[in-house]
Amino acid sequence: MENNSRRDFIAKSAAGVAMTAASWNRVLGANDKVRLGVIGTGNRGGDVMSWFLKEPDCEVTALCDVYEKPMLEQKEKAGGQAKTYIDHRELLASKDVDAVLIATPDHWHAIQAVDSCNAGKAVYCEKPLTYTWQEGHKIIQAVNANKTIFQVGLQQRSGTHYAEAKREYFDNGKIGKIAFVRTYWHGNGYHLRRPNFKDQPAGLDWKRWLGPAKARPFDAHQFYNWRAYFDFGGGQITDLFTHWIDVVHWFLGEELPTAATAAGGIYHYKDGRTAPDTLSIQLEYPKEWMATFDATLVPGARGAAIEFMGTNGSLYIDRGRYVWQQAPERRQAPPPPVTVQAKKPLEAEHVRNFLDSIKANKTPNSDVVSGHRSALASNLGKIAYVQKRRITFNPATEKNHVLASAIQAKK
Repeated sequence: MENNSRRDFIAKSAAGVAMTAASWNRVLGANDKVRLGVIGTGNRGGDVMSWFLKEPDCEVTALCDVYEKPMLEQKEKAGGQAKTYIDHRELLASKDVDAVLIATPDHWHAIQAVDSCNAGKAVYCEKPLTYTWQEGHKIIQAVNANKTIFQVGLQQRSGTHYAEAKREYFDNGKIGKIAFVRTYWHGNGYHLRRPNFKDQPAGLDWKRWLGPAKARPFDAHQFYNWRAYFDFGGGQITDLFTHWIDVVHWFLGEELPTAATAAGGIYHYKDGRTAPDTLSIQLEYPKEWMATFDATLVPGARGAAIEFMGTNGSLYIDRGRYVWQQAPERRQAPPPPVTVQAKKPLEAEHVRNFLDSIKANKTPNSDVVSGHRSALASNLGKIAYVQKRRITFNPATEKNHVLASAIQAKK
């Protein structure tokens, strides 16, 4: 649920960008370079930016961060010529920026995404799309109103081996009826970051970093390991499960769960975090199947994958390969599995799809509605965990919200 202070902050930010950044964009030809502005230059922002820099038709012209140190480091990596900003609205006002990469903490995503759409920029926004699932409706409205090219950072959607697995075993029904999907992601290092400082570092605007979150004194662990705190994100639930449930939605053609349950807790890392270090989520869907997500940060656990279990066989898939196992005939040994390796890094394929979509004025692979619904599904798991109860959801309500946004944009 959104609190009043967060809603007020978002409203004020939107009003501010309306005054400071006129809606503007330019038509790009096949040989033109896309001029990219990066909002959020920390670890993830720098990593994704590096993939953009590998593309010959992209250049980084602007950087924005409330912490000067990483911003200046990324400026050097980008060639040293990019302009730097503390306020994302000032970056959006620049006519030297065609598109933006948003890689800030989750609690800033909705504000910066809406502002970017209203400023006439193409948008690549890291997942999860939003901090609360209700914020997704605001972004969808802005995308529709401005006809924004909008890519969510769910890079599996551009993965060649993911698309091949979907085509070979799901689109033609070869896997049969799916009843159960198991997903898991263990030992993700982004949730175990430890600062080597206690005091607020020079060049950090802590108040601006907090933004719509509740005011508090500087806390090094909350700043450096923000994914472990529910005030800024959803822990492993929305950070990692969003990736996998997005693939599940894509493969099975159903995006809206009807119920969520959760269990887990802070069993090992007693470091002040509020998000669980160990958890299990279960989602139920209208067409009589369920998906689970298990995650733990304990040192002995590793691995991240999806396992689809159908009446005719099973499919294991991760970021490096997929394995198809045909179900055996009765009293027969199973046939040999079929293994296919990934052909390219997912980020390279996803960034390329975004740039091509800008130039062709087409919808990217990970569109705003599917990205929103994957964030919605993982957020239901988060709510179930926090409230310690089974959560039910009416898909018709969500469909009506999105339909109303599309109708409003056409008026």
